Amino acid sequence: MASPEEEARNRPKGRSLRPLAELLPYLRPYRGMLTLAVVALLTASGLMLALPVAGKLVIDRGFAPGNRGMLNVYFLGFGALIVVFCAVASLRYYLLSWIGERVVADLRDRVYSHVIRLDPTFFEVTRTGEVLSRLTADATLIQSIAGVNFSMVLRSLVQLPGALVLLAVTNIRLMGVIVLFIPAVMAPVILIGRRVRALSRASQDRIADTSALASESLNAVQIVQAFTAEPVLAERYRRAVATSFDTAIVRTRVRAVMTFITFVSVFGGITFVVWVGARSVLAGEMTYGELAQFLLYAMFTATSAGTLTEMWGEVQRAAGAMERMVELLGAQPAVQMPADPQPLPSPGRGHIRFEDVTFCYPSRPDQRALDGFTLEIRPGERVAIVGPSGAGKSTTFQLLLRFYDPQAGRIVVDGVDIVRADPAALRARIGVVPQETVIFGDSARENIRFGRPAASDAGIEEAARLAVADGFIRELPQGYDTFLGERGTRLSGGQRQRIAIARAILRNPPILLLDEATSALDSENERLVQEALDHLMANRTTIIIAHRLATVLQADRIVVMDRGRIVDSGTHEELVRRDPLYARLAELQFGESAA
Repeated sequence: MASPEEEARNRPKGRSLRPLAELLPYLRPYRGMLTLAVVALLTASGLMLALPVAGKLVIDRGFAPGNRGMLNVYFLGFGALIVVFCAVASLRYYLLSWIGERVVADLRDRVYSHVIRLDPTFFEVTRTGEVLSRLTADATLIQSIAGVNFSMVLRSLVQLPGALVLLAVTNIRLMGVIVLFIPAVMAPVILIGRRVRALSRASQDRIADTSALASESLNAVQIVQAFTAEPVLAERYRRAVATSFDTAIVRTRVRAVMTFITFVSVFGGITFVVWVGARSVLAGEMTYGELAQFLLYAMFTATSAGTLTEMWGEVQRAAGAMERMVELLGAQPAVQMPADPQPLPSPGRGHIRFEDVTFCYPSRPDQRALDGFTLEIRPGERVAIVGPSGAGKSTTFQLLLRFYDPQAGRIVVDGVDIVRADPAALRARIGVVPQETVIFGDSARENIRFGRPAASDAGIEEAARLAVADGFIRELPQGYDTFLGERGTRLSGGQRQRIAIARAILRNPPILLLDEATSALDSENERLVQEALDHLMANRTTIIIAHRLATVLQADRIVVMDRGRIVDSGTHEELVRRDPLYARLAELQFGESAA
């Protein structure tokens, strides 16, 4: 994929600059730093505008006949002015860069903290890649305009009118030539610059294509090699690189033409002004020092105008980026915390009731995932839920965790309707072991600590022992401090599953949700982990989405679901005898014939 800087350059421009006003709340905490930066900016700009005057004095007085003894003094004064100017300009650069970095860090932090709290409904319609792009590419654009580029814009806004005024003071006739000449120089540069930006966007798109192709194939390198597809993919990548090269060459050619026109125009204009000025000097209308002063102010004017022209596009793109960041901050979760949340009783008992619950996923509003679902689970009871794919088993977990709210009915935990409870307090008393385990790019210790961030190292290791994970973790190169790789690539499927079980054990919740926690284990480890789970499930309410016979037989009650409804419940033996759907599932999933 393209880098954040490349993505930023490809971002469309904003329709207005109003979204940039959203940065003001992030600037307020740093008012003192911003004031100091503005003072440094004005001081540096004033000193820079004073340099041509100082240069004029050096030339006209330092080289004047009979005054050559003061030449060293004038040069020392000029050098001291340059040192002071450079020091203040460096301070301005540092302060504004610091403010830009700080503001964008705060913005990123706020956006991430907001997005991570949004419910699954948001991510059903928003791609994760788009969110990441806004946190990287868009934030990079805002950072540039809030820091270094903002410094350049402010400096140019101060220097351009100042230089024009001082041009007029120095020589009004030559100033008229400059004012007429600037548009003639900048017009072709702007026109060609648009073409260059379009080609740059196309070039970066081609680079992004090659990066995406490489990323996709490298992430699936074992499949590529298993199907001996290396030559095909290498040829595909070679064609993508060739296309990227051709686009880049066209961009470079146009950029070279623009550079030629720019240099010819600028140096031609300077030569013309020098020629006119030299004639004025020979005619006694101005001094050599005034000519030098005028040329410096002319350069300041051209530089400031060019900077503002270039930065205008960046400001517009930053406005568009800020608009997209504000969209993220404006997204509200469908699951809202009540204004006055009702506290859940402590300690939690784990009493759960689904009361005539009907639910459709937002992406499938016409399809009922649960339809009049009613189920009561007593404290400490183990309930296994079985059924064909799409029956609604996982939906019960999603609703109990309050990732969604049902369209009808209610869910009650320990006597409190979960819609009236704080979602964080509800989830704090639920432990989850999913079938597809998520391992973070961190150490084994920190992956287990994810279950209870305040846990001690001794508690983490005890949870690992109960989950039969301590042995293989200690055999890793750095033991518990071993980095497990992105998505746990350094572990087997069974090892990842045991890390997830250790998390749940460490959390020690009154309610457990197990999506067949032993499905990825071999027979020996399944027996050991099942013993750990038996210990963990003691006196805790446990709901298990079951895929294996051993899990079903361990349950106090089996609930059979189909099309969002409960069709039967009972023990394994009872259901095999009386329920055709369960008998078929038992034969297909558990390898046990109804007979």
